[in-house]
Amino acid sequence: MKSIEMSGKTVEEAVQNALRELNVTEDKVEIKVIDEGSKGLFKLFKGKDAKVEVTVKSDYKDNAKKFLRDVLNSMGILAEIKIKEEDDIIKINLVGPNMGLIIGYRGETLDSLQYLVSLVINKNNEGKYKKVTLDTENYRVKREETLRRLATKIAYKVRKTNRAVKLEPMNPYERRIIHAALQNDSYVVTYSEGEEPYRKVVVDLKKKA
Repeated sequence: MKSIEMSGKTVEEAVQNALRELNVTEDKVEIKVIDEGSKGLFKLFKGKDAKVEVTVKSDYKDNAKKFLRDVLNSMGILAEIKIKEEDDIIKINLVGPNMGLIIGYRGETLDSLQYLVSLVINKNNEGKYKKVTLDTENYRVKREETLRRLATKIAYKVRKTNRAVKLEPMNPYERRIIHAALQNDSYVVTYSEGEEPYRKVVVDLKKKA
């Protein structure tokens, strides 16, 4: 974060001088008064200038965009970065060709980038934690739909064969989708077993659970 010290005849003047120097508005900075200054006495003694320290606040969206731009450039990928904030959630969408490279196998690259962006914008953050969601080509919604269909298919197979089925390892986000999809099923129960990153969902008959 950029920070400068500035003086003025008054605290307000010192602040305004700093804002002009930084080329920002007051709502974008944090102000610390170092010295309130003092007026001269009977024109015999010279007054003391006020001094402030003005620090530009961290901009989550700018930090996220800069980090992603650097990563995309290093990968040789052209993409538009769209960012908006809703209820302390930073929502990022990447638009461009070759987005399959960003998604990776079952979204692993996309998940890794999302995790790294979260680290970047929350580093040294003294304010409220900002959750990050990173998506491209509506992959998240499509993946959820695929997992829900998988959950229904596996539940039917378990009932048909009367045997438990272990799914392939999934990240916590994907496991939650499977659990949620079958939580109200009358015949099967789900639970997770194993250690990360190989933890997997097991679908079993309720009568065996």
